[in-house]
Amino acid sequence: MTVITRTRPGDWLTRWTAVAAVLAVAAVAGWVSYLHCVAVVSVNGEPGTVGRLYPVLIDGLIVAASMVLLDAAYHEETAPRLAWWLLAAGIGATVAVNVLSGVAHGPLGAIVAAWPAGAFVGCYELLMMLVRASARRARAEAANPQAGPPWPQVPNSAEAAAEASLRATLAAGNPLTARALAVNFGLARKTATEVHRRVLAASNGHAPPGETIDA
Repeated sequence: MTVITRTRPGDWLTRWTAVAAVLAVAAVAGWVSYLHCVAVVSVNGEPGTVGRLYPVLIDGLIVAASMVLLDAAYHEETAPRLAWWLLAAGIGATVAVNVLSGVAHGPLGAIVAAWPAGAFVGCYELLMMLVRASARRARAEAANPQAGPPWPQVPNSAEAAAEASLRATLAAGNPLTARALAVNFGLARKTATEVHRRVLAASNGHAPPGETIDA
């Protein structure tokens, strides 16, 4: 079974604008948070290469735990408690280390320093929410492909195209004649007359008087 994803005009622009904004903010916030963490770790016994790699142990934990939670949500499974605990631990650690980097400048300095960590975590979770929402919509459409507004049917024959055109012109108050149907769509005289009769009958509940086409 082929599943057609139905999107509203502008959906792709909204989605990708949100993704671009989230990624941009997360990149800047992650970089600032990384520098804060390196500064704190380096002056507390882990200078050099270890100090530069240490932030990966914190923010990487957030990413890894979030991916496990995302996988569980995508497959509609209960998320492991360990993933939730590790996510909470990673968020707590990254906020704490950023606060420590600015606490020497007072409460305001601590708040300013902590903001990049909160922005990074928040943006990453927003991105995961977008992915989860996309997965939910895909599952809903797979379960009920007929849901949502139907797509217009494309005529697959000259007779169907003639009938669709007649219905459209009838709705506009200026229906095509049987002769026009025969000429415009290359239909035989009998076929054009039958299409004309059928459409008008459906529109007013009874068959119209027969119409002939000049040879």
